[in-house]
Amino acid sequence: MFTGIIEAVGEIKRIEQQQGDVRLTVATAHLDLSDAQLGDSIAVNGVCLTAIELAAGQFVADVSNETLSATTMGALTVGTAVNLECALQAHTRLGGHMVSGHVDGVGQVLERKTDARSVRFRFSMPKELARYVAQKGSICIDGISLTVNSVDDSSFSVNIVPHTLEMTTLGQRTIGDSVNLEVDVIARYLERLMMGDAKNSSSVDYKKLLESSGFVK
Repeated sequence: MFTGIIEAVGEIKRIEQQQGDVRLTVATAHLDLSDAQLGDSIAVNGVCLTAIELAAGQFVADVSNETLSATTMGALTVGTAVNLECALQAHTRLGGHMVSGHVDGVGQVLERKTDARSVRFRFSMPKELARYVAQKGSICIDGISLTVNSVDDSSFSVNIVPHTLEMTTLGQRTIGDSVNLEVDVIARYLERLMMGDAKNSSSVDYKKLLESSGFVK
């Protein structure tokens, strides 16, 4: 698990084709890997990867075909800047929201507008993700925990403050760029709870739930 608070902006140092999939070497800039172990998870642009090699200032991870096809990882090139975050620890401040590093879809930058010192972005999203995105709710873009300003059936907007523009790759994003999207995991589990299990019909009865809470008479 992650928080969506980016710890460093690294760089793709090497891309090796490995019998159909890819092995990445990522330069970590000032990311603190002093307590990292082989097998630990590190989020790269919001994608949870497993460190298979660790060295001073870099780590190596394998990327499966599933990940290459479902995220922007397949479009990375040597020298590309990437957002990095080490996995959440029990004593870490949860400054963003609970992020799994499992990308739900890929969106694109539709608009970029300056608003005083901030920048307002509008991103497209796959229509099947729209039901999980709510105004003032959380969403993860390239590993960054952000608050949704507005949302419709196929897009949403966010406001990016100067610190986030400077400390992540969002400052470099332009219209047409692709980004990894992860919706709030709580929304997904809530939907599953409401739907229930088709085998035992244990879904939540909305009317009874609202009546018991005093919202419906």
